[in-house]
Amino acid sequence: MGITIAPFDAADEAAIDEAYRVGAAANEADLPDFPPLCRQRFDAAVRHPMPGNAPRWALARLDGVPAGYLGLDLPQLDNTDNSTVDLVVHPAYRRRGVGRALHEHCLRLLREHGRKRVMGMAVSALPGGIARPEAGGAFAAALGARPVLAEVRRRLATDRLDHAALDALAAEARAHATGYRTVRWQGDTPEEYAADVAYLDGRLMTDAPLGDLEWEPEQVDVARLRGTERALDARGRRRYHHAAVHEATGRVVAWTLIDRGPSDDWHAFQQITIVDPAHRGHRLGLLAKVENLRWVLDHEPTLRVIDTWNAAENRHMITINEQLGFRPVDAWTDWQLTI
Repeated sequence: MGITIAPFDAADEAAIDEAYRVGAAANEADLPDFPPLCRQRFDAAVRHPMPGNAPRWALARLDGVPAGYLGLDLPQLDNTDNSTVDLVVHPAYRRRGVGRALHEHCLRLLREHGRKRVMGMAVSALPGGIARPEAGGAFAAALGARPVLAEVRRRLATDRLDHAALDALAAEARAHATGYRTVRWQGDTPEEYAADVAYLDGRLMTDAPLGDLEWEPEQVDVARLRGTERALDARGRRRYHHAAVHEATGRVVAWTLIDRGPSDDWHAFQQITIVDPAHRGHRLGLLAKVENLRWVLDHEPTLRVIDTWNAAENRHMITINEQLGFRPVDAWTDWQLTI
């Protein structure tokens, strides 16, 4: 029968289930220290895409057996020349042409939708670090993609936290943060902060180091922020926020977020941390992160590890994260292919 590729969508329960099982097997084989692939998160990615995204999904079968899947995101509100891809092959069916067949299907979709570039990520080992498969990067290179941004995943083990050091960091940050106060919330952003948080969210791709990645700043308004929150709710993401408010203006000028999934209470992700450029130099990012970390641990007593990613060149945020206790685990490379 050979390899067949069939598109699927939110109405195709069987294909979603088959693709999920492929993803779960790949996750277990390639990233054994990660939580098992969350079924609710996977289903919601198909049924509840992020606002401004028009995803395309396809399932590959080898001799009739589900062997791989493609998830292609097509931004609609900005970056309309770009796309991002998740191409996954079941460990039992690798090196048999499944990945290349999915790639060729991906190229047809990209050309059909007038896209010029596609980006994807691949994991690899750090020097002297935990073994990781190198096949993802080798596959991307063989297809003509180039590495455009180096990132490192760091992990915080909560049972190794140095609480005295956290006290000292918080005191130091507060000493520099005169004229600011912190606020916190769980889940959706309160209406009084929504416009400022949307602005900060939109600054991320402007302020974060991007290497050679060709990605435009994203236009985020309150409506898009609310759409993202609905999509995260559908994924079951439990979200904890801290922000710094400039007392003279009442504006939110710094914001950080930690979230955890619905199925594994031992794991969470440190997500965005951003400070408005006009308010940098007051240790607001550090203050918000310390207070948010403690707040999360107060509410999530079974939480054991928190993962975060930083561009390798983002020394400022790396320094903050390592002060908190995050330590390197593995390397991640953003690959970009020009069509």
